[in-house]
Amino acid sequence: MPKRRAIADSDEENDSEPVLKRSRTNESDEEDRPRTGRATRGKEVARNETIEVDDDEDDAGVEPDADEEAKFEAENEERIRERVMNRSRSQGGIAEMGIIESIEMHQFMCHKYLTFSLGPQINFIIGHNGSGKSAVLSALTVALGGKATSTGRGSGLKSFIREGQAVSEVTVVLKNQGEEAYRPKEYGRSIVITRRFTKEGASSYKIKSRDGKVISTKREELQAICDHMNIQVDNPMNILTQDSARQFLSASTPADKYKFFLKGTQLSQLSEEYQTCMENISQTAKVLKRKSEVIPDLEEALAEARARWEEAEKAREQKNKSDELKKELAWAHELEKQLTEVAHIRHRVERCEAQVAGAQADRIACNEKVAALEEELDALGNVENLNRRRDELGARMKANKTKLSQLRADEKSILESKAGVDATIAELEKKIADEQARLETRSKEKRDRATAQLEQLNATLAETEQKLTRIVAERQRLMGEADAAKTEGGQLEQEQNQLRTRVMECEEQIRKCAELEKNTLAQYGSRMDWVLSEIKRRQWHGQPPVGPFGLYVKVRDPERWGRLLRVVIGSAMSSFAITDARDRAALAQILHQSGNRHSQIIISEVDLFDFSGGEPPPEYLTILRALEVNDEYVLRQLVNNLRIESTLLAPNRAEADKMLMNLGTGGVAMGADLYRVVRFPEGGGQSSVINDLRHNDPKQHLFRGSNADAERRRWQGERDEYNARLMGLGPRITELKATYQRSRAAAADLERQEREVNGKIRQLRTQINNIQLELNEDLPVNIQALQEALDEQRTEKESIVHQYEQLIKEREKVQQDQRPLMEESDNLRVQISQHSDKRVEISERLSAAVTERMKADNSIKHFSAKADAEREKLAAAEDIAKTLEEEFEAWSAKASEYCLPYPNPRKVDVVKRNLDAVEAALKERERRQGATIEEIADELHKKEAALATAKMELRALNSLNRALRKSVKLRLARWHEFRRHIALRCKVYFQYHLSNRGYFGKVLFDHVQGKLDLRVQTDDQTATQQETRDKDPRSLSGGEKSFSTICLLLSLWESIGCPIRCLDEFDVFMDAVNRRISMKMMIDTANASKGKQYILITPQDMSNVKGGPTVRIHRMSDPERGQGTLAFR
Repeated sequence: MPKRRAIADSDEENDSEPVLKRSRTNESDEEDRPRTGRATRGKEVARNETIEVDDDEDDAGVEPDADEEAKFEAENEERIRERVMNRSRSQGGIAEMGIIESIEMHQFMCHKYLTFSLGPQINFIIGHNGSGKSAVLSALTVALGGKATSTGRGSGLKSFIREGQAVSEVTVVLKNQGEEAYRPKEYGRSIVITRRFTKEGASSYKIKSRDGKVISTKREELQAICDHMNIQVDNPMNILTQDSARQFLSASTPADKYKFFLKGTQLSQLSEEYQTCMENISQTAKVLKRKSEVIPDLEEALAEARARWEEAEKAREQKNKSDELKKELAWAHELEKQLTEVAHIRHRVERCEAQVAGAQADRIACNEKVAALEEELDALGNVENLNRRRDELGARMKANKTKLSQLRADEKSILESKAGVDATIAELEKKIADEQARLETRSKEKRDRATAQLEQLNATLAETEQKLTRIVAERQRLMGEADAAKTEGGQLEQEQNQLRTRVMECEEQIRKCAELEKNTLAQYGSRMDWVLSEIKRRQWHGQPPVGPFGLYVKVRDPERWGRLLRVVIGSAMSSFAITDARDRAALAQILHQSGNRHSQIIISEVDLFDFSGGEPPPEYLTILRALEVNDEYVLRQLVNNLRIESTLLAPNRAEADKMLMNLGTGGVAMGADLYRVVRFPEGGGQSSVINDLRHNDPKQHLFRGSNADAERRRWQGERDEYNARLMGLGPRITELKATYQRSRAAAADLERQEREVNGKIRQLRTQINNIQLELNEDLPVNIQALQEALDEQRTEKESIVHQYEQLIKEREKVQQDQRPLMEESDNLRVQISQHSDKRVEISERLSAAVTERMKADNSIKHFSAKADAEREKLAAAEDIAKTLEEEFEAWSAKASEYCLPYPNPRKVDVVKRNLDAVEAALKERERRQGATIEEIADELHKKEAALATAKMELRALNSLNRALRKSVKLRLARWHEFRRHIALRCKVYFQYHLSNRGYFGKVLFDHVQGKLDLRVQTDDQTATQQETRDKDPRSLSGGEKSFSTICLLLSLWESIGCPIRCLDEFDVFMDAVNRRISMKMMIDTANASKGKQYILITPQDMSNVKGGPTVRIHRMSDPERGQGTLAFR
């Protein structure tokens, strides 16, 4: 069976008659025939085509007669009955997809929250009236996108929301397993469909996978799922609600049953669609008939257009003359225009070539700049050693800072203790003075003597303490002097190391000069003599490699241009050239073995081309004119790679810019002050600094114009200068070291004196304490106690002072240790910063140079492509101009055949005058005819095309309409076969199900009248009514009638493909016997069905039905309108 149509958004139903009637396509035969008119061939053709359309409109939907139905039933009934009996003895399988696993409702109808799981085959939902059983089917319909009106419980979604609530939600879980599962990778083994709707009328879907991931929120996805699983939620046979079930079981008429049969099996849907197709085909036939009547009119219009065109042919001769004159005039103008275009394109080609030359020079300069910056970056080295030393100093400085913090805390504590002791001493001295005043008369002479001695000792003690203070101050001054000498000495030693490095570089250059005296090839690379001998020794595919280029190049004025050319073309002097690419690997191996990895290898054929076209006028000095190159092959390589023939040389940047301005064609110039200037042909320019070579760069020996001995003497002079500066630094460094040692020694001597003075102070304090003890012995007990307490406090004070002095010394020592660490750390920070800044600065310059090189490459590509395109345009324009000249000459020669040639060729104005006269005559004829010759010819072509198109479309559409009619006929025949098979299966299954009760009956189909009737013979009627076995169902009891209708419903269920069957209150009119047999019959049918799930709702008790692996009973709670979870057994 075909799948149902997509779920409709509207809740309206079509009440039109679904039975396929006799198609009224023969109505077209009664239409008026074409009216009599012109007796033309076109009209005959059109009439014939119209007749062909009408003749094809025969009957399309004749019902089969009773004899055919009887014959079909006789041939197939026993075979279907045997299949039914075999199936009843087999066990059906469980569906792998499309059945309901669980339903969940929130605030839906009378349920606040309800959820339960369904079995895969048979499910009975039981409960008292009002418990909300029917809400399960309503929730299932709503969640799967069905119409709210089909549930019979509301006119819209918001009527399903529980009273007092604003939002409701329904969730259905569909099984999705097996080979035909729907998108199993996305959804998994189950598909969760949730529909949420509000009081305001809003509704939304969430279609989730088994793990809760939202896959889609679109209604179209739900439609696709239902179509794939063949779930027909709005099919009345799949979900029979309470009202529709009650009406079907008790009060349905034969017409209602037949309509229910067609809707449930989807035959009514196919019938309506086929009928619509036949109506459209008939309507199309009528339209084609009307179109065929237009053909004669088109043929008549074509005849009129052809007559006008024949009349206009008489003016063709004048038109040809006009055309010839127009050609002559056009060719005259076009030739002049094309020659002007050739000159313009040639100028553009020259300008593009100049731009390419400038871009190539820019690229060469950028290559040299990038190479120099890379060498400078490599020579800079790294700062790992400095960073490690800085980290070591940081750790030591951090430890010293921690120690100083602890000493400051100790100092604060000591000063607080000393303040407390001083206060106690002052208080005790006051008390002793008061007591002594009272005892003034006793032992005065003895006390005076002891007191005088005590005062003398105290004065000596004060003088000694002052001496100690002077010693400490002098020691600190000497330590500061030593630190200053150490700092200055470190700076001078750093400068000394730099000078020594310069001396080593000079020594290296002197060594290279010595090598140059022995081997002049050393300036071009290491072991270059071995490289040349190895090149001579080996066999090569092409010519032997040529190089290094420096052997063949000399500078005419090295004093003036040597420095600039060392920078600009110095790198190329160590290059080699080969003529065969296969020799590159061997030459590269030789250069690598000799340590010349940076030497460039150029692959180029020997092509001694003429490059004089790229040179400026003779008064301009170029790199080529400043050199002497004694090898033509090397010269061409320098021209190709460095553009030496067009790069100008100037004393400075301003002169270089002036030379380019005077030249006027743009280009590149190099200044001796290391500036590169570029001027563009179309205007504008730029200048940039050329980086000089490093001091120890091997290219420093190139283009010196002197012998190696002179160079050696120059480097020796620089070395001597650096050595002289070194000698000047030596005494000062020695002096600073002596100052440092002298100050440290003097500070050590003062530290010894400090220890001696501290010992003397301790002796004086001991004597003072002894005299004080003697005085205290003569004092009364109370004064003696106060004196002892005072002595203890003074002793404690001395101890605190001593601790403070030791702490100060320790702090000074830590500070002295910290100063050189801080100074060295600052120096390291500066060195690292300078190194980092230098590296960043070089990297930025390198990045800028690489960017400039990329821009130059892009400019070369752009201008080269542009020049090639312009050359192609130039060649094409020249070809066109040449062709125009030849054709113009040929046209002139052809014109001479019609008339004698003029002594002088005619001018454009003469041709124009003749053309105007001819066109005036043509316009006069056009005025008389109402159109031009071209317009008349175009009209003729259009009429011919319109007639041909109309005939072709009419034939094609007639053929298409016949093919559509034939297709619909075939489908209608198949539709009748479907209906015939389904009806026969329904009859056989109905008889089989009635036999379970001992009844006999049959289903009567009247397909023409659209009726389905039942005839049932019960067992008691068999005994009392032998003369009439078949009775109308209306004569049956309520239970017998319900049982018969249940048998019909089970028979119809066998004809649908949906995996879900739902029935509400099917046993409401049954007695106990019929209900028990119906239950068993439905359970047996469900067990025998393959891949089908049954959901049956009843308010009756299910004590006579036992649960099992295929039967699951769900009992609803009593109607409390509260939350509940189903219990099942």
